[in-house]
Amino acid sequence: MRFPRSSGVLLHPTSLPGPFGIGDIGPEAFRFADWLAGAGQTVWQVLPLGPTGFGDSPYQCFSAFAGNPLLLSPEALLADGALTAADLEGAPHFPATHVDFGPVIEWKRALLSRAATRFASSAPPALRAQHDAWCAAQSSWLDDYTLFMALKDAHGGAPWCEWAPPLRSRESAALAAARTQHAEKVAEHRFLQFAFFRQWSALRAHAHARGLQLMGDAPIFVAYDSADVWARPELFFLDAEGRPTVVAGVPPDYFSETGQLWGNPLYRWDAHEREGFAWWIARVQALLATVDRVRIDHFIGFSRYWEIPADAPDARSGRFCPSPGHALFEAIEGALGEVAIVAEDLGVLTPEVEALRDRFAFPGMKVTQFAWGSGADNMFLPHGWNANLVAYAGTHDNDTTMGWWHQASEGERGHMQAYLGREVREPAWDLIRLCMASVADTFVASAQDLLSLGGEARMNFPGKPAGNWSWRVREGALDDGVARRLRELTELYDRTRR
Repeated sequence: MRFPRSSGVLLHPTSLPGPFGIGDIGPEAFRFADWLAGAGQTVWQVLPLGPTGFGDSPYQCFSAFAGNPLLLSPEALLADGALTAADLEGAPHFPATHVDFGPVIEWKRALLSRAATRFASSAPPALRAQHDAWCAAQSSWLDDYTLFMALKDAHGGAPWCEWAPPLRSRESAALAAARTQHAEKVAEHRFLQFAFFRQWSALRAHAHARGLQLMGDAPIFVAYDSADVWARPELFFLDAEGRPTVVAGVPPDYFSETGQLWGNPLYRWDAHEREGFAWWIARVQALLATVDRVRIDHFIGFSRYWEIPADAPDARSGRFCPSPGHALFEAIEGALGEVAIVAEDLGVLTPEVEALRDRFAFPGMKVTQFAWGSGADNMFLPHGWNANLVAYAGTHDNDTTMGWWHQASEGERGHMQAYLGREVREPAWDLIRLCMASVADTFVASAQDLLSLGGEARMNFPGKPAGNWSWRVREGALDDGVARRLRELTELYDRTRR
């Protein structure tokens, strides 16, 4: 699907400012949408919105369908009567520049539990009716997810493979007993999901009213410790005990000399194909009910994926296996029509991947930080691009442009300056301008680059198991001056179309 010529900003909600230790989808998110509109932008890109697990990564979620309760706005819960002003008065003093996940999770989970308890006891009838109707409409994934989370709570957070065998293997009598035994926790998680999608819908409507589209993100794989794998183990390569036999990752590349060992279970594509890819169709349908465009991470994996033995110490011992990408996307388009998907096609771009991407006219991606230091045929240099692209200076997986520039070689710096025909004085804004001027239909800048921040503001370092995802923008940093400068470039290069 071709998108109109446009530009936008990548900023995950956790990176927004606010008083509760982690950015959320409340007042600051609404203000950021207003700021984007004032800066002439038409796209707001976020990372996956699911409930995060180990390592706080939005790419390792407890569900491919659920929302992250940590993104819930306490102010919005207060407005709905689920919290009181007294509930918020005792909030700890959290750092403003980063998310300290441990203390934030401890405090916010307790707060959300109080909100669920109050909703259960005193919700207005109209809001209760909305809750019940929404839960009934979402039961295909919500029932399994809420029981899964209640059981994780009961087992102290232990992964589902460590539960008692009857629960691990989903024996019907054991599940029925668990629903009764943990009914209160199941109800709590149902409320939190209702509240999340209620708040997100309000934010999305606000964004649409200001001419913005939301671009979401979907990891190609799901987390092993997730409701998805627990509920449908037959769709994944698992042994008799429910443990993965092979796992996902990527071979050595420019991010890591030993590759990346993600650890996600791999799909039994033959099982998906036998049921007409119903699980995938439901997943994409749910995503497009939440955002307007979906960036699918690691799109290359739909052509071939890197299969690694589950006991391997790193990704080097893996092998490539084929994926039924054409059949999958034909099934999705047959069920849903043309879909607004962006293919994250970074990595080893084979003719087969290009053919799959182009068959469905999915925009690919270009990252200009990768363009320098080699020859004129480098695929990331803008003179070789086509229009059906989403361009970036860098993504959440890259260093900030300032961080990259300070570590770049003399050859890379010299090449970039020769390409621009002048001295580079503002690396981030120079790449922003270069991408803005390009033929790419869509350009997305990171908030860090708009502020010319260094490597300390990097969002993620692939292969690093901890310490990621914590950066937050300072309140007021994205001011009128930054908006005015961004709008001037947006108008100059004709990216204000709506």
